[in-house]
Amino acid sequence: MTRRALLTRPRPDAAATMRALQARGFEVMLEPMLEVVTIPDVAIDLTGVQAFLVTSANGVRALAESTPERSLPVLAVGEASARTARLLGFQQVANADGDVAGLAALVRRRLDPGNGVLLHAAASQVAGDLKGLLEDSGFQVRRVILYEARQSEALSEEAVAALAGGQLDAALFYSPRTAATFASLLGAAGLDDACRGIVAYGLSPAVADQIGGLPWRRLRIAARPRQDAVMALIDEDFGPVPQGAGRGNAQ
Repeated sequence: MTRRALLTRPRPDAAATMRALQARGFEVMLEPMLEVVTIPDVAIDLTGVQAFLVTSANGVRALAESTPERSLPVLAVGEASARTARLLGFQQVANADGDVAGLAALVRRRLDPGNGVLLHAAASQVAGDLKGLLEDSGFQVRRVILYEARQSEALSEEAVAALAGGQLDAALFYSPRTAATFASLLGAAGLDDACRGIVAYGLSPAVADQIGGLPWRRLRIAARPRQDAVMALIDEDFGPVPQGAGRGNAQ
């Protein structure tokens, strides 16, 4: 029997997750809730900056497009953003392996407020108050808006048909804003009850807060905010990978 999963991540972030799902025998319907758009020609002032702070892989990509600087330390919120920073040539990368609070804690352990400004490569909307957390500890944070994540305005016809027809077994949510956008669009389409046969997987409790009111068959939250933790839950729920898995996907 074919397994089908709805993936709500933005396209730049979705490829690795799609591969992981396909390797587990899922057909994947990619339904991005956000479109990531880099803001062009942003001037970045590196005067007095001791380190970069990044809270998403999209922030790393936008930072790399905006400056050739690669030697300053990068403190990343989690696995995906740290990996992206290394791939894009940043030479000193530390991974908080958590959320905004975890990143603030990493900064406090690694850096000294007296050594200069922290530059946060941010979106037009930010999750959590990283700036406030660090300023309370004596750090100066310069937030630079380098990209925006534009919300989808409606579910695609394909997603509506799959939801209405009970054709989905799993749905994956990796950010609170993505989850909130999905919940809003699902309600607008009159499809709240279409979740009853779906197991939802969230990267963190903050994600669960946005979709917890929907009537899922089950809502599962990763033990750690990492993709491998999400996949571990999927392996628990769906069992061994069927023979011939990982060949093709639906989008």
